[in-house]
Amino acid sequence: MDLYDAFDAPVPAVVLAEGEFGTTEGKTANGVVMHGELFEAKAVVDSTRAGRTAAEVLGREGVPDVPVVASTEEALDAAPDAEALVIGVAPAGGELPDEWVADIKRAMRAGCDVVSGLHTFLSEDCQWRDIADEFGVRLFDVRKPPAEDELRVGDGRVDDLDATVVLTVGTDCAVGKRTTTFELYRAAKAAGLDAGWVATGQTGIMVGAHRGVVVDRVPADFTAGVVEDLVCSVAEDYDVVFVEGQAALTHRAYSGVTLSLLHGANPDAVVLVDDPQREGRADFERFSVAGVEREAAAVEALADGETEVAALSTWGDADEQSAAWGLPAGNVYDEGGPERLLDAVLDAV
Repeated sequence: MDLYDAFDAPVPAVVLAEGEFGTTEGKTANGVVMHGELFEAKAVVDSTRAGRTAAEVLGREGVPDVPVVASTEEALDAAPDAEALVIGVAPAGGELPDEWVADIKRAMRAGCDVVSGLHTFLSEDCQWRDIADEFGVRLFDVRKPPAEDELRVGDGRVDDLDATVVLTVGTDCAVGKRTTTFELYRAAKAAGLDAGWVATGQTGIMVGAHRGVVVDRVPADFTAGVVEDLVCSVAEDYDVVFVEGQAALTHRAYSGVTLSLLHGANPDAVVLVDDPQREGRADFERFSVAGVEREAAAVEALADGETEVAALSTWGDADEQSAAWGLPAGNVYDEGGPERLLDAVLDAV
């Protein structure tokens, strides 16, 4: 999906994050507020954190000082120029909670397009389509898979690119692959490189990746081909392409999508992302984390070509982790952390 075809950035937006802003479940809202290049958050809706600012809730450097309010009505009062409502939480089961309906309708009535990451597709519901038509707004479901005529298997044309391709791979789920990808992209731009990036999850698409797909909605046989298409498309316009990874090769539940990304992107370099304090896998208590050494070995063994694990993005102390694993390391939340990772990638390629 390419939301840039539909919007002129930056788009003033209200972010709906009811009950989850600043939590892992609100990661899409968090990402749009912290890193948004397409949507510029003007207000966040979360009644449980109302009265604070996004900077106070997220506690990160550089977060815009936008208000957190209790309702869409209050958000529109604070941001009357809003052109989009971004649904930044995917609730359990992916269904649209009944209590959100009035808020979404109010935003549409005010002229806001709706950008949704729900598993329920608003654009396929005739009632929501009728409301959108009534108020002259649009519905975007970023989790929609590509159309059947856009699906194909990977054929290796990514090998012919002149661009440098860099993929993030994790030692587990939810270890910061999307954040690492974005911070590498931002560091590359700051260094004067002609860089673009590909998202493989809904948060990256909403943040403003140049191309993206919610890869877990793509049929397995076609995942590598869809990723290859996205990488090739971005490489037409940029010299360096960063690709957001998913899961881990050693993860018994999700390794298939990780391998498809590795083969579809066929990267020149991989940045491995790790939380050194994590022993058990997120949401899978019976599975243990295989660790940096095994994951790096799996990447280099299964990659097609001379792909190298160039650096380690860590939640821990970068110097300690570098010494432990013999890889250049950086913590993207530390000053100079993304630049350390970028330097290692450039040295490798």
